[in-house]
Amino acid sequence: MTQNYAKLLYKDESYIIQGISFDIYKHFRNNHKEKIYHNAFFLSLNYKGLKVEKEKRINIYYNGEKVGTYTPDLIVNDIILVELKAKPNLTKDDIKQFWYYLKGSQYKVGYLINFGAPGGVQIIRRVYDTARKK
Repeated sequence: MTQNYAKLLYKDESYIIQGISFDIYKHFRNNHKEKIYHNAFFLSLNYKGLKVEKEKRINIYYNGEKVGTYTPDLIVNDIILVELKAKPNLTKDDIKQFWYYLKGSQYKVGYLINFGAPGGVQIIRRVYDTARKK
């Protein structure tokens, strides 16, 4: 019996991002401001040999037309958008805003990672992989 498993989009980068998230949380827990996690994440991605850009301005599109810009915390290997938070809880608005930024950009995969929750790091991975007009 053969099974057809869906292939995880950007599997290697995704595993590295998730591993770094857990490592940083183990080290700092939920005791710091967002900038500390941001800097540690940036350094860790570089140590792992990934290309990472801080606060790169990206275009947001509507019906194939540029309607504005957005500045995510990190872009990994030119393929994954990463937003970092340090809040006690992610709100529905945080998650919704993240989704719409991902949907409006050219990126297919995004991570919303929150280090501020008392119970551990929160990692939300979203995939938006439909055809977009360029």
